[in-house]
Amino acid sequence: MSHSRAEIAAAVERYLQVRVDAEEGRGGWDGLDELFTDDATFIDPAWGRVTGIENLRAFWRESMAGLEDWRFPHEWSSIDGDQVVLKWWNRLPGRRADGSFYEVPGVSMLTYAGDGKFSYEEDIMNMVHLFEVITESGYRFPATGNPPPRNPPR
Repeated sequence: MSHSRAEIAAAVERYLQVRVDAEEGRGGWDGLDELFTDDATFIDPAWGRVTGIENLRAFWRESMAGLEDWRFPHEWSSIDGDQVVLKWWNRLPGRRADGSFYEVPGVSMLTYAGDGKFSYEEDIMNMVHLFEVITESGYRFPATGNPPPRNPPR
């Protein structure tokens, strides 16, 4: 069943606002839980597949711990039926000598389920590129961070 474009666009705007609030310290990443169904699935390139809202809450807290100085600016959105694509940047702290950001592009694919909620999200980014940029920047993960699982569920 396809929902109205206006309804989906409103849910996307709420989703993006929760992300901005989390980045700016006005809320936690687990605030996304109100935008996902109880049985939602999230696939992360480093952490793997996470299913169920309780597991998602734990995932958002664990995976984003220590990354408080990273930003994930949104570039554009596309809606096609109940499918949403978001283009964003995985932006590390600091800048290069030429003023450019240490950043890697990412894409999120979401499925809208109705009632302001998504049932699926898959984030895609080139992890090799991300590790190259982390190395180039000299970034060091803080002790408060959590590494992804060694063998994440795919």
